[in-house]
Amino acid sequence: MRKSIYVMSLIAFGILLGYFGVPLISSDNIYKQLDKINNVLNTATKNYVEEVDTQKLVEAAIKGMLSELDPHSVYISADDMKKVEEDFKGSFDGIGVEFDILNDTLTIVAPIPDGPSEKLGIQAGDKIIKIDGESAIGIDRNNVPKKLKGPKGTTVELDIKRYGMADLIHYAIVRDKIPLNTVDASFIVEGTDVGVVVVNRFASTTHDELILAMNKLKVAGMKNLVLDLRGNPGGFLNQAFMMVDEFVSKGDTVVFTKGRKSYMDEVYISNAMSEFKDIPLIVLVNAGSASASEIVSGAVQDLDRGLVVGETSYGKGLVQRQYEVGDGSAFRLTISKYYTPSGRCIQRPYKNKDDYRHLIGRLELEEGNYLDHAIARIKEQAEKFNAKETKKEFKINIDSLPIYYTKSGRPVFGGGGITPDFIIKSDTINRMSVDIRRKNLFFEYTDNFLREKGKKIKEKYENDFIGFYKKFEVNDEMLKDFRKLVETKEIKWNDTLYLADKDYYQTAIKADLARAIFGRNQYLQVFYSIDKQMNKAIELFPEAKKVANLRTSKNGGRK
Repeated sequence: MRKSIYVMSLIAFGILLGYFGVPLISSDNIYKQLDKINNVLNTATKNYVEEVDTQKLVEAAIKGMLSELDPHSVYISADDMKKVEEDFKGSFDGIGVEFDILNDTLTIVAPIPDGPSEKLGIQAGDKIIKIDGESAIGIDRNNVPKKLKGPKGTTVELDIKRYGMADLIHYAIVRDKIPLNTVDASFIVEGTDVGVVVVNRFASTTHDELILAMNKLKVAGMKNLVLDLRGNPGGFLNQAFMMVDEFVSKGDTVVFTKGRKSYMDEVYISNAMSEFKDIPLIVLVNAGSASASEIVSGAVQDLDRGLVVGETSYGKGLVQRQYEVGDGSAFRLTISKYYTPSGRCIQRPYKNKDDYRHLIGRLELEEGNYLDHAIARIKEQAEKFNAKETKKEFKINIDSLPIYYTKSGRPVFGGGGITPDFIIKSDTINRMSVDIRRKNLFFEYTDNFLREKGKKIKEKYENDFIGFYKKFEVNDEMLKDFRKLVETKEIKWNDTLYLADKDYYQTAIKADLARAIFGRNQYLQVFYSIDKQMNKAIELFPEAKKVANLRTSKNGGRK
């Protein structure tokens, strides 16, 4: 009982501190509301027909309070906080493997480079049969990290089945610090001078990883850069600022925030004199690019530093601060909104939270040059309202989205996410391909192939990815074997659907082979060879250079 009341008091204090710093409004009202919660909790604990889990009730009360605010003000339980801290600090303690469950068997997709598993010789395709003497057959995916992770220096014992060996191989693996990289991949697109850096989230190590990746690419001959933020949900705002700071001129406003209380307001001004401030730049985004990803893409767009290509981003313009509760749990509270350099807040309406979660409210246009779309719509509305077709006198909203202007005067819309300069829709696959991917059959096929027929391929290309990338082809014989596997998995094969997605099948198999032989970096490089958005971005570097040349000519702002 006392613990529950203590927790509630801490929560109330956290909210008070977060909103006001000191009690600037009537504390009597807050304490009256707190008394209500304490009264209900006490009464339920004393009189409910069954024994009450007070912690569960308290957590439900916190979640209920925060759900009345915005979709991003949330409670994080003590257990979930461990995963959150792991994700954002950029490392965890474990054995260092990527894994999957294949036919109820825990299978190594790839050992993490320089991790304890790789150093002991564990290989892609190895099957973990026992963990610390207990059978791992049929293990639930969610239980795998609980078994394999643990404090650095502790030992976990694995019994592994490897193809071609009759007996199980026993390993005693000493857990170590394993990096959780936020840069998923970095490579030079074959036959070009275009470097690609793929960033999956913004954690404490993101900026350092980015610099390391770009320096390596520069040595390898990079002259142009694609920064791929597709599917990146965001993270630390300061890491987004530091990323933009590598590309823009000194003294530019990168992002600023405004809260209900002025002491929550912040302005981030670029100050770095980076060697990458003049490299031609394109940022890729899609509906999964949110928060910090939108800060980066919005700044690149507003400052005319390069082009944004892809599909309209998520539309999250709210900033959260995390407050510890005291028992290992925490809550995140939205304290301000962020604004791009031109003054845009790209936050979508969230009154209807179900609509918000289903991405309703994003500005989605047809494929093509966004500037052409924007100018056409401005002219259309200008004629409708008998307004002059000049940005100076045009002040109405289009579809409730205010118009802003980049540093060189290009029109952009606020609200509804960051709309790319060039809108390129992502490739789609048909229903049979979706079912095949959902059942992880590309991985299962390549795992079987490498064990049964792929030994010579692995030996031939093991130290020659470029040769593999250029010369290796998934032939018709392999595709016939793949079809046989698919048909054993209760998927009805359709030749018309297969032919429509044949390129995808060949690329997916080749990519999984690349991952098994070389690693994730090469896996993505193979997949990107048929990536419509990536290939279009590479074509658009002449346009990106033109936009960057305009960036010092004018000052933009809200009109």
